[in-house]
Amino acid sequence: MEKRYKLELVGITYNQIQSGVYALILQQVGATRRIPIIIGFPEAQAIECKLQEVSTPRPLTHDTFVAAMSAFGISLKEVEIRKLPNGVFAANLILSDGIIEKTVDSRSSDAIAIAIRVGAPIYTTETVLLEAGFDPEEQAEMKDENDIHGLKSIMSLSSMTMAQLSEAMLKASEIENYEEAARIKNEIEKRNKQNMKQ
Repeated sequence: MEKRYKLELVGITYNQIQSGVYALILQQVGATRRIPIIIGFPEAQAIECKLQEVSTPRPLTHDTFVAAMSAFGISLKEVEIRKLPNGVFAANLILSDGIIEKTVDSRSSDAIAIAIRVGAPIYTTETVLLEAGFDPEEQAEMKDENDIHGLKSIMSLSSMTMAQLSEAMLKASEIENYEEAARIKNEIEKRNKQNMKQ
């Protein structure tokens, strides 16, 4: 069985490049490796409400789900974050009534919103951590290196396709390197203007 690691929720960051998009940041417990998961405003709001202990006049969807589980004597044992082949994150909810244990497929944002409401642990596999995770310390070193080789970095942007630029912009914003994401966005806009003139 593949090695698993426990994750903790660090917080939510607003993506300054794409409006209405947020990044949910999970960090490996006892280490510095992080996983950014892109989520929308409703999911971010549901998670923030719990993190900030904001009381809402009526229960939110995740509160209702937790209340329904409790009413039937079902508990959330844990959440496992996994990555689908298309690069999107998903999760397994491991539910138990004390006798029977069932695994339910879920969106990662919903699973985390429920987990933080009941205090359930969040895990992921070593593969997901290596493929989707990043180390902020390593990222800072790479950023310094890019600054030294600024010319090389600009040259590489001009040689990238539009699809590669879009992907690079998303990755840069996922790891909160908004300066790089803005630079890539400028290159995309410049090309779009050139295409319109032609």
